[in-house]
Amino acid sequence: GAAIQGGVLSGDVDDIVLLDVTPLSLGIEVKGGLFERLIDKNTTIPTEESKVFTTAADNQTQVQIRVFQGEREIADENELLGAFQLTGIPPAPAGTPQIEVTFNIDENGIVNVEAEDQGSGNKEEITIEGGVGLSDEEIEQMQEEAEQHAEEDEKRREFVEARNEAESTIQRAETLLEENEEQVDDELRSDIDAEIERVEEALEEYAEVDGDELDTASEALTSATESLAEALQEIGKQMYQQAEQQAAGGAGMGGMGGASAGPGAGAGGEGDGEEYVDADFEDVDEEGDEE
Repeated sequence: GAAIQGGVLSGDVDDIVLLDVTPLSLGIEVKGGLFERLIDKNTTIPTEESKVFTTAADNQTQVQIRVFQGEREIADENELLGAFQLTGIPPAPAGTPQIEVTFNIDENGIVNVEAEDQGSGNKEEITIEGGVGLSDEEIEQMQEEAEQHAEEDEKRREFVEARNEAESTIQRAETLLEENEEQVDDELRSDIDAEIERVEEALEEYAEVDGDELDTASEALTSATESLAEALQEIGKQMYQQAEQQAAGGAGMGGMGGASAGPGAGAGGEGDGEEYVDADFEDVDEEGDEE
């Protein structure tokens, strides 16, 4: 599709520049079946855009890249242009691999999509020639459908994102408990297990949701997930307090040794009364979706 871009001053039509633009957005399917845009509609071509994604499962060694064009929030509601596999991703915990996806559209409208695992350097690509070509009527129909379903689509996206976050937080909680088994006391472990169960129950309750329940489901999942995330912060606080106590114990032993060595050696022990400001522990979760 072509569109007129540029300024027209005082009716000077010579200032009009005719440029080709993308009539619809282009992107890929990510976790939960969502459509992730890389190139927005009405972008002037030639153009190139990249985004970094990650895996959704532990030890995932391949991902499927499904390329779509359209304006709906759910990938399958858009036009599928092509698909390809990126393999050879080194096994790693979910969220660790960095997979860069690049869309390139040349001046002839040919679309090239490349996916590269930044850890191994493995890459695959697909070239779409003429695949994005739709009639004006088809483009207009897709845009009208997107407008008609915009409200429901946005609610659906919010629900899927809430579900994705719930699943990721459970995964993070289980990893933290496993990696810090000796540092987490029984009471906190019990609290976190209960919060995990609450999120799992919400996921099960809202496994299938229709349009009328989307808001309720999103709120329930978000509430349960936030409660679990708050409980996970206590792991960091406990670990910090334990490290603080160990450091204080070491300093106390040093002060006792100094006292037997000579006068004034006990001065360092006065630091025991120093006050510390307790800081919240934030577990940093890298942002991304499964391709």
